[in-house]
Amino acid sequence: MHNPSTFANAPLPWNGLRTPRKAVSAMFMLNGAFFGMWASRVPAIAQMHQLSETMLGILLLSMCAGAIVSFPTTGSLVERYGSASVTKVVALVYSAALAGLAFAPSALLLGAALFAFGAAHGAMDVSMNAWAGEVEKARGKPIMSSFHAMWSLGSGLGAATGFLAVHLALSPMVHFLIGGVVCLLLALPFGYVAWSSPRIERKPGAKRALFVLPKGALALVGIMGLCAGLGEGAMGDWGAIFLVQVAQTNEGTAALGYTCFSVAMVVMRLAGDFIISRLGAVRAARMSGLLAASGSLLAISFASLPAIFVGFAMMGLGYAFIVPLAFSRAGNDDTMSPGPAIAAVATFGYGGGLFGPVAIGLLADTFSIRWAFLLLSSLALLIILLAPNLAPPQKSAAR
Repeated sequence: MHNPSTFANAPLPWNGLRTPRKAVSAMFMLNGAFFGMWASRVPAIAQMHQLSETMLGILLLSMCAGAIVSFPTTGSLVERYGSASVTKVVALVYSAALAGLAFAPSALLLGAALFAFGAAHGAMDVSMNAWAGEVEKARGKPIMSSFHAMWSLGSGLGAATGFLAVHLALSPMVHFLIGGVVCLLLALPFGYVAWSSPRIERKPGAKRALFVLPKGALALVGIMGLCAGLGEGAMGDWGAIFLVQVAQTNEGTAALGYTCFSVAMVVMRLAGDFIISRLGAVRAARMSGLLAASGSLLAISFASLPAIFVGFAMMGLGYAFIVPLAFSRAGNDDTMSPGPAIAAVATFGYGGGLFGPVAIGLLADTFSIRWAFLLLSSLALLIILLAPNLAPPQKSAAR
């Protein structure tokens, strides 16, 4: 059970250079920046190791596996040591794992490095979202969407450093070392703000379960995260191919499809806190599902480039809220403590991102890429049906 004490022993400093909200925002940007730096140098690292597309795909699966394996352990650590402390320690591990990607001397060791990188990325994802949920609860209004917008912004900035590194002819090793140190120096000072996570009181002799499946409404929230994760993963891996095959465009133009999707998602997340505070979580999720479903149907129905670009942008707008809303709901669950709850929901979301592109590929091979994208429409409609599970849980009087 949670101790009903406040989140911090002293009054929370909501204004100033170091505040809880700025601290969490900095951690989200740091996490996104490291991931963006890695993503921007994938071609260079693949060339270093002479990796075929198949081998690269297998190695990337090891990164996803590392993330999924780390979730339950991190949830337990957050429960024991607090979200803020775990986030700041894992940030240091994450920077070391980033450097390890460039130092791996062989494809086999690169796979191990990717597993470690994925584990650090996933661990920080769980801990920083648990911290974000605590800050949101203390703030008393929706702010989770803005944190995820900071992740998207950090990811874009991290990718931009890759563009700069390529033009300066910097190796991934130099890029990751310099970039990692600079990002840590910029972000970590914001993280040193007074913050105490709620204590978890347990009966003497009670054991901590390493992995606990969510139950009831939270399990359905996890399915919503899976639907959104599958859609985001499919857009990243298959959006350009969809444009090439359906709109008969070239690869350069097709790359703009994911740009439309990503920009729309960032814009919507920046506006998300205001929209969610006005509509509430349930209506915001229903609107999101409707936007995602309409966007995918628009892209499927018309072969013209403008229509597909609009459809992809609508999908970005639609998926933008779902993961932040799912994490926010998990952080406020009344049956599980925030760390394990967020870890469980994250597992669903990452599972969707991992297996979704595979499902789209199988459907595209069996039918066509257009028919495959109908899966996204169906799952977006499922988000609408499951939206009531995002309603805040009714607090028991016997807490």
